[in-house]
Amino acid sequence: MKFKENWIAYLFLMPWILYFLVFLLYPFFLSFQNSFLDINVLNPENTRFVGLGNWLMVATDAKFWLSLFNVLFNQIIFVALSFVIALTAALMLNEVTFMASLFRTILFVPVITSITVAMIIFDFLAAPTGPIQSSMVGTGLLDQPVFWKFEQWLPMPVIAVFSSWKWFGVQMIIFLGGIASINKSLYEAAELDGASWWRKVTCITLPMIKPQIVFVLTINIINGLQMFVEVFMNFDLQGGPYNAALTPVLYLYQTGFEQMKMGQASTIGLLLALIIYTLTMMQLKLTSKGDNQ
Repeated sequence: MKFKENWIAYLFLMPWILYFLVFLLYPFFLSFQNSFLDINVLNPENTRFVGLGNWLMVATDAKFWLSLFNVLFNQIIFVALSFVIALTAALMLNEVTFMASLFRTILFVPVITSITVAMIIFDFLAAPTGPIQSSMVGTGLLDQPVFWKFEQWLPMPVIAVFSSWKWFGVQMIIFLGGIASINKSLYEAAELDGASWWRKVTCITLPMIKPQIVFVLTINIINGLQMFVEVFMNFDLQGGPYNAALTPVLYLYQTGFEQMKMGQASTIGLLLALIIYTLTMMQLKLTSKGDNQ
């Protein structure tokens, strides 16, 4: 009876349901099946069952854990830097009344810029002969230009800076929405008590936008651990010298489409999904701990 009453709603939901089944659920179960098989797409007739062989191989692969370390190293810098920039921009824009829409649009431009175009521009600016390093050498901040792509520890921090500039606008808009939903009477009461601007931010704004902060941190973890385009455009499939820019998704692509080992590639994808889920649950548990006390 309920289905007959709500058939129009199910009709509108059908495109998403089909998308979920065909492009999300089916590939997941197919990957799970392939993770127990030794598959080479060039010789599919030689497919054989290997049990947990792929899982043990990936779990003991130093290269996979190096790629995971690289992306976590990148995300620590990216999450902290983009969070500070986005929150600062949101707080400043919340105080602006003249041409506020224009300033918001300008700050949001990097988000709508093609990541390929943005990476090419950033690569030019950060190059050893680019304006950024030339200015730093001219002012004495650097003794000589740095070829950051060939260093062991610089690729991930540099890419983190680029990602922070590229994506902070999304977080800024989310924070602005949260700030706009705060009851203005709270600020008026704080002003009557003589609270400073910083006091109002720390005691009213930040606690009230905690849901937005949790959401931003969660999507940063999910998207960050899947980083691919930024490193693929600057380095080979090995992640450059020392594998310093190798990420799990880049390693998955290398394993599946260069080495044609689809069973191992499926295992890498599932293990990465498990790690993302675990880290996300841990973060949600930690951020909600204060609400439960």
